[in-house]
Amino acid sequence: MNFKFLFPTFRNRYQFVKKRLAKYAPIRTEGAERVSGHALNLGTGEGDYDRMIAGHCTQLVGCDVNEEDLAHARSLNANVPNLRYEPANALDLSYSDASFDLIVSCEVIEHVGQPQKMVQEMARVLRQGGIAIMTFPSREFPITYDPVNRFWQWVRKPSDRENLISQGAYAFGHDYLIGSAEFKKWAEDAGFEILEFQGLSRHLTGILEVYWTGIVQSIFKKNSRNVTSDSKGGVKIRPASTGEPWLVFVTDFLIWLDGVLFGWTNRSIGKGVVLKRR
Repeated sequence: MNFKFLFPTFRNRYQFVKKRLAKYAPIRTEGAERVSGHALNLGTGEGDYDRMIAGHCTQLVGCDVNEEDLAHARSLNANVPNLRYEPANALDLSYSDASFDLIVSCEVIEHVGQPQKMVQEMARVLRQGGIAIMTFPSREFPITYDPVNRFWQWVRKPSDRENLISQGAYAFGHDYLIGSAEFKKWAEDAGFEILEFQGLSRHLTGILEVYWTGIVQSIFKKNSRNVTSDSKGGVKIRPASTGEPWLVFVTDFLIWLDGVLFGWTNRSIGKGVVLKRR
């Protein structure tokens, strides 16, 4: 089982992608042949999403800069016939212009160093009318999730480099977070139409995951900093399957309650975005 599903932030991202795939990349068949097109999971990591995405396309490419993550993803999804993995750099993709009908990229853009360039590369390899589904951590996170860095955001000078305390919202290898206004500008400048832009996980999830999740990941997760090569010591745990633990219904209830109580606020731990290539 994949115990990541028990974390509201991960589960919420996964459900966002699942619902948007159903809406924007419905499975269409002609006889026995799937004709939904070619897809790219940009920054596939450990392959958590790939089995799901592969059900919505003819061929899926999962790419990442971390060879160990790719090796695990290959093993995890070895029985998915229309899926292949290969190394790739999000800032300099080797694919030809207009190669894909669909791109999915979850929690990647905050790691690449030049996020605007990644958006431009996505636009280049996506065909006209193609769909990109993305999630990323938000600079406008709720204070319940990371009160220390929220305070430093208030008092620091605008000219200061964003690097704050490497915990809370700035754990997980995050040197910077993505602001809503700047992302929208990047997308529009690259030739995207923004179809959806919404917050994922708010104040209740913030309280539930405040600080301890970043600490636990740094201890137990392989490649906890989400970098090209991570030789850091510690316990090396990876998901053994893509199955959902039976307790996931508790997580789903918490996500629902979070939305009921705090859906009115613009503050969110992450953002879910759907883009269309103009």
